[in-house]
Amino acid sequence: MSVFIEIKDLSVGFDDVDVLKNINLTINEGEAIGVLGKSGSGKSILMHVLRGVEKFDRISGQLLYHVARCESCGQIEPASHAGNSCKKCDSELKEIVADFVSLPLHDPVRRDITRRLAIMLQRTFALYGDDRVIVNVMNALNEIGEKGPSAIHKAADLLDQVNLSHRMMHIARELSGGEKQRVVLARQLVKDPMMLLADEPTGTLDPKTAELVHNSIMNSVKQYNMSLIITSHWPHVIEELSDKAILLEDGKIVAQGDPKEVCSTFMKEASVIEKHDYAVGDLIIKAKGLKMKYFSLDRGVVNAVNDIDFEVREGEIFGLIGVSGAGKTTTSKIITGLLQPTTGDIHIKIGDDWVDMTVLGPHGKGRATKYVGMLHQEYSLYPHRNVVDNLTESIGLELPHELGERKAIQTLMTAGFSERKATDILQKMPNELSEGENHRVAMAQVLMKEPRILVFDEPTGTMDPITKIEVSKSILHARETLGETFVIVSHYMDFVAEVCDRAALMRLGKIVDIGETSEVLSHLTRDEREEALEGISKDL
Repeated sequence: MSVFIEIKDLSVGFDDVDVLKNINLTINEGEAIGVLGKSGSGKSILMHVLRGVEKFDRISGQLLYHVARCESCGQIEPASHAGNSCKKCDSELKEIVADFVSLPLHDPVRRDITRRLAIMLQRTFALYGDDRVIVNVMNALNEIGEKGPSAIHKAADLLDQVNLSHRMMHIARELSGGEKQRVVLARQLVKDPMMLLADEPTGTLDPKTAELVHNSIMNSVKQYNMSLIITSHWPHVIEELSDKAILLEDGKIVAQGDPKEVCSTFMKEASVIEKHDYAVGDLIIKAKGLKMKYFSLDRGVVNAVNDIDFEVREGEIFGLIGVSGAGKTTTSKIITGLLQPTTGDIHIKIGDDWVDMTVLGPHGKGRATKYVGMLHQEYSLYPHRNVVDNLTESIGLELPHELGERKAIQTLMTAGFSERKATDILQKMPNELSEGENHRVAMAQVLMKEPRILVFDEPTGTMDPITKIEVSKSILHARETLGETFVIVSHYMDFVAEVCDRAALMRLGKIVDIGETSEVLSHLTRDEREEALEGISKDL
């Protein structure tokens, strides 16, 4: 098997922080490499260096691409094609070695190689949102000079390859996350790539949708006989999709080899979560007869929440569980005051007073909402403000500089960062952090306002298993040290079992079971178990 890429003593840094440290790795033609690691371990930076279209001011070592190149037209093929005729102009392909560390960014050889590399990024769909799916793929073909009827047929063929021909006439922005990722893949396949760089391509997707995307990736890898580099925080993805795996930790390769062995090494960091007995206080949330209806052109009148009753006690960690569409998120938004129920009562205790959340204004629910914080599943940070500003000025906390930094560090530690890491990231921008790190900063942003009740919608949805455990510990720590009350919406049942004292199981807008978490989880239907447990059991 011919060598495709050699990485020798590769190091990359930003300011005074080294993010990759002496990386050594060999990638063969057609080989699938899995890159595993916690959030912030350096996975995404490695992918961007391999892509070769960005300049890094502090980079050393070698990143060698072994390829065959046509001197006449610049066509690039894997090195094993050296001596063959170029498929574009019939000239001879000659083997060359290109070092992406030393070659200038706009060097013709480097540019020719990057044209044959495909990339998929987490959350970054890069589509023409108002255009139809097939037009998005045709636009990619037009960019390489393929136009007219041939482009239409080629675009349709590519959508077939990613199992999306049934969506070709849809508007791109109206697709689901998994469908958008497959359109991205179809657009990248236009390049006839030698390698696909897939950086957490399914990190924010539910397990079933993620499996569809993974299948499309593997089918494309086989059809195009290309190399694959895929990062993931899901160990089962690395096991299933890679021939060889590496484990990154703090910018270093700490394990390399058989994917199952590397994943096993990764999961050894997972420690048992100790959940201590906690004496909860008096009632702090009371809901009676809550209903929430809305009208849909497709479905008519929808009972999103249909006559539910529940209570939450001070210091309790209460879970809302159920399949997609069960009414969990709607219920959580009623608790925070973001939605007004159609009918029913919802009261929150502030001090000695019960506040009626159905009464508008500063003397109604306004008295309570400032003490209720929510972390949405689709959170967002201020992209042009650094971390400390995101945690202070950007959310209206005007504190002296030193006090603001001190409180930010303490809150970041509560959200799962070490004290050193919390200090290191204060001046960083959101785009310099990993997805998991951004998620924890968003959690800290909610905690900064010192709410009495915290409502989290899928708080661990984009995190690797180790980080999920750290966040679970952080929530338990916040409850034990600060007495915070949590309402957690989640379909990650291992997480719910670890942190929640009680849970309510919802189906079609109704609460069908409520009580001790373990007892409620034992009553899940087969469909609920499949949606709720499928990806999680594979993680562990």
